[in-house]
Amino acid sequence: MRHVRGDHQDAPLTGRYSPQQRGFEAGMAAHAAAVASGLPGYRDPATGLTVFTSVFLAERGYCCESGCRHCPYEVAPR
Repeated sequence: MRHVRGDHQDAPLTGRYSPQQRGFEAGMAAHAAAVASGLPGYRDPATGLTVFTSVFLAERGYCCESGCRHCPYEVAPR
């Protein structure tokens, strides 16, 4: 069983979404706004795609192994 990371609302997994990616700051601002509004996701400003928030994913209760940008779970060791 995976555990929810303590910093999941503020820090995405860098292998999935990092400050070097186009639109990172705007994406993180959109994520914070969606979390503050209690929304399950937001539209990514750079791509237009819908992205789930870390809070929604944590409340779902499990990792789907799909590589979600804001996955709140610890990475399983390989």
